[in-house]
Amino acid sequence: MQDSTHFPNRRARRQLAQKRLATVAQAAQQYDGVFTESAIRDMIFKAEDRFNSRGDRIPGNGMAEAGVILRIGRKVILDLDAFDAWLDSRKVGA
Repeated sequence: MQDSTHFPNRRARRQLAQKRLATVAQAAQQYDGVFTESAIRDMIFKAEDRFNSRGDRIPGNGMAEAGVILRIGRKVILDLDAFDAWLDSRKVGA
């Protein structure tokens, strides 16, 4: 009998298949009426800390630390479950 220790890629593929992944365009369709493709790209741009021209640090929005963004070469893929959790963490108290 073959187990996953002999085929680590099979385990990785199974875990990847369980994730809800989407491109930026697909995520914009998924959240139609809430976020446009441009708005999602802007959130990705602001995901990590950056510095202005004076050298002051501009804090990121936390999207990168939440594990929402997966980059494979030039391709940007979003983990929609992590995105939903990140959105929930950004709620303002009612």
